[in-house]
Amino acid sequence: MGANNEEKNTLPDSPDNKTVKINFWNELSGSIGDLGILLPYVLGAINLVGLNPAAIFSCFGLFYIFCGWFYRIPMAVQPMKAASAALLVHNLTAGEMAAAGLIIGASLLILGLTGLIDFIARVTPRSVVSGIQVGLGVSLASLGVKMISTEPLIGWIILVLILLLLRSRRLPAAIIALAAGIALNFILHPDLSLPSISIAFPTPALAWPKLADFNRGFLLAALPQLPLTVANAVLVTTVVSRELYGEQATRVKDRNLCLTMGVANLLSAPLGGYMMCHGSGGVAAHHRFGGRTRYTSYIIGAFLLITGLLLGSDGAKLLALIPEAVLGCLLFYSGLDLAVAAKFTPSRQDLFIILGVAILSIATNPAIAFIAGFFAARSMEKGWIKI
Repeated sequence: MGANNEEKNTLPDSPDNKTVKINFWNELSGSIGDLGILLPYVLGAINLVGLNPAAIFSCFGLFYIFCGWFYRIPMAVQPMKAASAALLVHNLTAGEMAAAGLIIGASLLILGLTGLIDFIARVTPRSVVSGIQVGLGVSLASLGVKMISTEPLIGWIILVLILLLLRSRRLPAAIIALAAGIALNFILHPDLSLPSISIAFPTPALAWPKLADFNRGFLLAALPQLPLTVANAVLVTTVVSRELYGEQATRVKDRNLCLTMGVANLLSAPLGGYMMCHGSGGVAAHHRFGGRTRYTSYIIGAFLLITGLLLGSDGAKLLALIPEAVLGCLLFYSGLDLAVAAKFTPSRQDLFIILGVAILSIATNPAIAFIAGFFAARSMEKGWIKI
């Protein structure tokens, strides 16, 4: 790389064979843009439920690296949100989480291999997908504000700092926000200290579920998660990826997303990994903070893999030094980006569906909004409902 840390690199397998500019600092900034979703769920699972941090970080890291190579864009890898809520609320065991991961992985693999996901995408009105996108964006931004309120002073300082840096090419917003937030955390909390760090390779431990684990794993985690995954991690992620990355995202297809998530969860669940998915909010977050190429995924993937293999639980303690308010700031801006990126159509009927699905998504959850919006839009098309 040159003195300005920028390199022109023609990627040999780029679908349009165009020259892609790679700026290391922007890719680094983009790589940490989605930590606002990843860390709160993962650290909560590790601290409250006692899941294996080495396995979780390693699996996330490997999946990120694979996605960078396969999709050729900063494809997001996130914890599954509905399943995460079930884990924390219902105190699911490691075995029940592994069972849920296997069920979800197998279901997504079937959707992809049979082409059923293509049929679902084909019959789903675009207005419903746009409504889910807007609702998710607003929900993420609202969650960001809630996280900022945990440390208002740090949160508002970092929120303004990011706003000032969003258009800067020389000062990557996410990197500076993260560094400034950690520094403020130590200044405002003098009793805070760095955790002791020891490097040790983890001992592999299988978490194969028992037959009884599949009952609660299916009912409490897999069942509420699957509709959300289809709506957000597949349909909306495909649309957002194409909008943000154009021809560069030609491998981002509904079927491919199902297949990669399916295989990843089938492999990681028995190893003690966390249930993983893609996510439209994550794609928007990586893009918002500078990620433009596969190297964004390589950077965050390598970091998480090294954290899991060398640090384990000490790595979780180190990451916990990042104030929740800072993660909330990252989440706030990426949520707004996701909502604004939705393509509104001029039709009055479509606008009604978009707004209705968005409101229902915020009030309940995206899965319910997706199903209700689908039937409402189809009913309007057939003339059963008139606006």
